[in-house]
Amino acid sequence: MQVGVFLPISGRATGPDTLKEAAQTAEAQGFDAVWSADRLVTPWQINTPYPYSENQEFIVPPDRPFLDSFTCLAFLAACTEKITLGLSVLVLPYRHPLYWARVAVSIERLAKGRLIMGVGVGWMEEEFAALGVPFKDRGRMTDEQLQILERLWTQEHISYSGQFYNFQDLAFYPKPIQQPRIPIWVGGEGYAAQRRSAQYGDAWFPYFISITPTELRAKHDEVRRIAAEAGRDPDKVLLTCCRAVEVTRSPVPQDDHFLRGTPEQLVEALGAYRAIGVDHIALQFMVPRWPERVEQIARFAQEVLPHLRS
Repeated sequence: MQVGVFLPISGRATGPDTLKEAAQTAEAQGFDAVWSADRLVTPWQINTPYPYSENQEFIVPPDRPFLDSFTCLAFLAACTEKITLGLSVLVLPYRHPLYWARVAVSIERLAKGRLIMGVGVGWMEEEFAALGVPFKDRGRMTDEQLQILERLWTQEHISYSGQFYNFQDLAFYPKPIQQPRIPIWVGGEGYAAQRRSAQYGDAWFPYFISITPTELRAKHDEVRRIAAEAGRDPDKVLLTCCRAVEVTRSPVPQDDHFLRGTPEQLVEALGAYRAIGVDHIALQFMVPRWPERVEQIARFAQEVLPHLRS
């Protein structure tokens, strides 16, 4: 099971030195990937419940810096050598597919093939409103974009006619280094995301705050079933996930819905994810201040990561 760690692309500590240090340290510590989040604007008032925190409140205050996801990964392509660069997840309806596909393949080329594209439909209604993108259409827009992407990265003469995007006989070069395409990991937790993963994705890539490994495996079995019905090989849709994690000093009561405990407890908890066939787990260390987060990541790398490799 591969293990990734989220980058500090938001908050007061973020900046070139912090990002470079975080990515290079993760590479030296043996993590397989570093992950960049995505945000274009943050309204001062957010009424949409945030599905990825325990209190359903967005975790980055509006007056904190939030760097662009693609820009950070392009910067880190030149600062790292072997660690994979991941995006978790790019909200596809916010950008035209002809634009972001060009940016993605440019970064993948500059990073010599070290890019994974996590993609999703988005969750914040206020952000969609600010950008003038219809929230209710975000799923259909995402499906069209994924259909377009397959053509851009594999065909020579590219045309598409849909409800939201239309173009005729375009060239798109260069193609990705990774063949047949940059891996597409589809985020989202509900049935629509499972269907989208089964039809278009190389992996299902949900972010559950609260779920057991057994429940996660059952949901991935549904993805596999849908993939088979769509005529795809179910083994081609990997099980990956994002999880919040907290490394504690003293043992805490264990609940297999959460990743929280001492390194010894986390070794056992994460072993259950490896046992159900998780190919990659991206960890978000839920410590507000960056220095304490650095300490937790280092303890995890020293005391947990080696056990996941054995």
